[in-house]
Amino acid sequence: MKKKLFATFGPIICATILLAIFLFAPFKIDLDSTKVLKSASTSMGTNVLRGNAIKNKALASKEYIPFLGSSELSRISPFHPSVLAEKYHRNYQPFLLGAPGTQSLTQSFMIQSADGNLRHKKVVFILSPQWFVKGGIKNDYFNAYYSELQIYQWITKLEKVHEKDVYLANRLMDFPKVRKNDYLIRILKEIREYKIPSNSELSYMRLKLNMLSREDELFGKIGMISKENKVKSQTKKLPNQYNEAELYRLAGKIGKKSTTNNSFEIDNHFYTTRLKKKIKTFRGAQKHIDYRYSPEYSDFQLALNQLADERAEVLFILPPVNKEWSTYTGLSEKMLRGFAKKVRYQLEDQGFTNIADFTGQVDIPYFMADTIHLGWRGWLAADQWIAPFLKEKPISPPKYKLNSQFFTKNWQQMNPDEIKGEYK
Repeated sequence: MKKKLFATFGPIICATILLAIFLFAPFKIDLDSTKVLKSASTSMGTNVLRGNAIKNKALASKEYIPFLGSSELSRISPFHPSVLAEKYHRNYQPFLLGAPGTQSLTQSFMIQSADGNLRHKKVVFILSPQWFVKGGIKNDYFNAYYSELQIYQWITKLEKVHEKDVYLANRLMDFPKVRKNDYLIRILKEIREYKIPSNSELSYMRLKLNMLSREDELFGKIGMISKENKVKSQTKKLPNQYNEAELYRLAGKIGKKSTTNNSFEIDNHFYTTRLKKKIKTFRGAQKHIDYRYSPEYSDFQLALNQLADERAEVLFILPPVNKEWSTYTGLSEKMLRGFAKKVRYQLEDQGFTNIADFTGQVDIPYFMADTIHLGWRGWLAADQWIAPFLKEKPISPPKYKLNSQFFTKNWQQMNPDEIKGEYK
């Protein structure tokens, strides 16, 4: 009888014991090695963005500066921040925290999960107009970077529920992936009522958090494909000495050579693979797109709250949209000016004053590489802000004055023309 029972349950018991040893044993992978962090800094790997182990090791160092953004970070050209830092031996290395589909909500979780490693640190944040569509972040983009690890970390650290936490709880419940987790939904409903989870709930979540953290330590490198070789190859196209005028001419030369098969100053490869076959369908197709009204403004406020809590010093970069393309597709210039006004107000009203606003730089040739991403001269212009910002030592910690009204639907839907100080 005992042999039969062991034959039935023995493998299950053994597997459980082995899994427990695997998850809770003290051994660690070399996540904090120089080589791993260097590779991770340009990988924009999903596990790196959704995890904590590698990201937080990098942010804890003095060498790496977080560059928050989205798909523009993945396009490595000679004027990309990682290339310029490598070529000219800057005293920092960008750690790219963004990829196609990452937006404010994802960024806010990456910031809050940094575990204090952004405290008084400098940050570069590239804010894309196309995030601010009517519905905010798409389900597919949210799902791609959904991190139970970072969500449980947020909940278990709650000592008091603030308005930002209530907004986040409500916002998470908008997404089908979250709604599938009945236990998490129950906790989020408590938080939106300004209630801290019970001790038993917190105990369960801490156990879950420990397991997820262990998985992150063990598997964080999986799927991490570094762009380090691409960065090094691009450095060979740059002069040995940094000279702004020479680099500006070179950016124009490379941009011109790279945009020969279309009239939009769009990179040849991008145009051929993404636009050429259906170019006629894009004529006038964006005349109804509007970036002035979106839940993204409140998602962005989550990120601002997190940055302010860390007293991080942040440089915000606002890129323009390709003028030739927006003219062809009917994307409204007035609307784009309204977007810039609204997001700048949200920043400046709360004390975020380091803003490189390029939304008006639409007439500079080769400023954009495609329809919406910074190009050769665009990255070079950004570097005129980035380099001195990261070189200068802060005189005193920044002082922010956060305003919870930016979490409201009223703000999300406010016409920028009506902004007259209601939120000051």
